[in-house]
Amino acid sequence: MSQNRVVEGRMVDARRLAELVEGESVMEAESIEDTERDCPECGGDVLSVGYMPSVTEFVTGYKCQDCAWSADDRE
Repeated sequence: MSQNRVVEGRMVDARRLAELVEGESVMEAESIEDTERDCPECGGDVLSVGYMPSVTEFVTGYKCQDCAWSADDRE
């Protein structure tokens, strides 16, 4: 089970972090990882989480711990 992290002042688990990135519910999420990236909007720390938004897709999402910025690895 993944560790909880504080994101925008709230404790979240991997599934909730993936939902924040995706904007809707996800099927499954892996553990939260620290990245070596700084947020392009506020300079805060960025976390990553791998998740499945559907049966046929795996996405890595990125979310700032301090502000609303998020992104994923889709092209």
